[in-house]
Formats: sequence, structure tokens, C-alpha cells
Amino acid sequence: MKKNKRNIFYYWVCDDSLNTGEGILGKKFVNHFIKKNNCIVKKIKIKKKFLFNYKYISPIIGIIYLWYFFLKKKKIIYVNFLPLWNTLIFLLLPPNTKLGPITGGAYFDRSNYINFFIRKYIFYIFYKLSEYIILYRFNNIIFSTDLLKKNLKEKTIKKSTFNFVLENIEIKKKKNFKEKVLLIYNRNHKNKKYLLLERVIEKFLSLGFKVEIIGDKLNLKYVKNYGYISHKKVIKLLKKVSYSVISNENIYSMFAIDCLNNGVKLLVDNNKYNSIKFYKEHFIKYSTILKLDNLIIK
Repeated sequence: MKKNKRNIFYYWVCDDSLNTGEGILGKKFVNHFIKKNNCIVKKIKIKKKFLFNYKYISPIIGIIYLWYFFLKKKKIIYVNFLPLWNTLIFLLLPPNTKLGPITGGAYFDRSNYINFFIRKYIFYIFYKLSEYIILYRFNNIIFSTDLLKKNLKEKTIKKSTFNFVLENIEIKKKKNFKEKVLLIYNRNHKNKKYLLLERVIEKFLSLGFKVEIIGDKLNLKYVKNYGYISHKKVIKLLKKVSYSVISNENIYSMFAIDCLNNGVKLLVDNNKYNSIKFYKEHFIKYSTILKLDNLIIK
């Protein structure tokens, strides 16, 4: 009696690095897809490196490769980069392509009027165009978060799954001692800002904490900058730290998920705190910390 053959899928991933949020999310999706569909996946590899193998060029290269495999009647997956505003990707992908998590934010920095106008109004137009294309060309739509839900039609919402990032939460009860350390992932990005950050840092320093920064350097006294380090080293740091800070743009970023999994409490803007739906007990308002005269680590 012949055994049933497992389906084989060929997938394109723009970023599979374990040192970036996009890469980690893509890896998690591939593993999730294999488990859910009991299938075999094969990564599409490029023999020669492209000079412009960049996140805005790589998707186009991936689409060309996916068409090649589609015309050979192979099952295909597009993993990332997949923001909802990039209508061109959804329009050009072959029919029946399985889509990785669709990404996108809803927080826009108002200090730069041009940036705010583009992201608030121009992006919205592309959101609606992409939604229309997705609705009629693809099935099993997955969104990494629910930040874009308010921009979608009810018909699209019913056809979609949201908050894929929460599939990766495995909060463990930590028995090891946590040091008095505040670790911050800093990104010099218009929409990835932390309100009151300097005041929070000063408060933690006054409470006898060490403040450590990963990512873009923060030029403040008495803080230690690690720069960009591997995901493995980030996890090693998180095992010893007590608190971290998250931006308003995405409170369930891959870094935030790593923090939750390692028992790190997350500081968040007061207004954003009220909108938290999941794992709220692991979040703390900025104002709560700023009012403290002492901070005891349990």
C-alpha cells in the first residue's frame, strides 16, 4: 500500500535573518506553515547575489522566481517583505500563492507633516487597493497584528486571521534572579519613538538601575550601547534584565514578544496602555514608574 505523498511548497523569503524582526517573523511563519499543513517546504535560492538585493527590490526578484515555479505547476509561498501598502506585490504575485503575514502599522509620527500626510492618507489609498486585490485573489489571509483591522472591510476581516505574532508567545516562569537592568531596543525611525524616554532613563538610573541600549546608539550619559547584535545575544541579555520599553507603533513587535517570553516587564505610553488587549499584566505605564521612589525586583 502506497504512502500518501506530502505536498511540496517552494517559498521566497526576502529576509530570513535571525537578527531582524522581519526575518524572525518569516522563520516562525515557515515553521508554522509546515506544522499546520504537514508539508515539505523548499527555499528558493539565488545562485548569484544581486547588487540590489534590498527589501524594496528583493520582492520583485521573488515574484519573478515564483512565476517560474508557478508555470512549472509547483505550489508556492511568498513569506516577506509584505506590507499592506505595497499594492504592487499583491497585484503581481501568481494566483494561489500562499501569503506570509501581512504587516503594517497604524501609529504615525505627527512631528513631520509630510511623513504624517503620506502615511495617514496616501498609504490608506494603497491599503484599500491592496485589500481589494487580496480579497479576490488570495485565501487564508494572515496579518501579523490587528493594527490594520480598522482599515479593512467586514468581508476581509471574516476571511482573515489576525495577531500571528501572538503564536510565538511562550511565557515561562523565570526562577533565576533578575538584575536591576533596563534594556532598550532603539530605532532611529520616524514612527518608532518612545515618549518620555529620557525621563524614564533618568528615573531608572536614580533607582540604581543600569541602562543598556541595543540597536541605534543613544547618546546619553551612563548608558551602555551594544549596537546591533545577534538575536542569540539579545535573548541572552533578556534573561537577566527586568524591564524594557516599547514604541507606540507596534506593542507586539518581535522584540516585545522576546521580552514577554523572558519575563521582562514592558513600559508603554499611558495612552497606549489603555488599548492593550493581550497580556496586559506584563505592561506598565510610564507614569507609574515616574512616580516611584523605589523599585523592588521580585
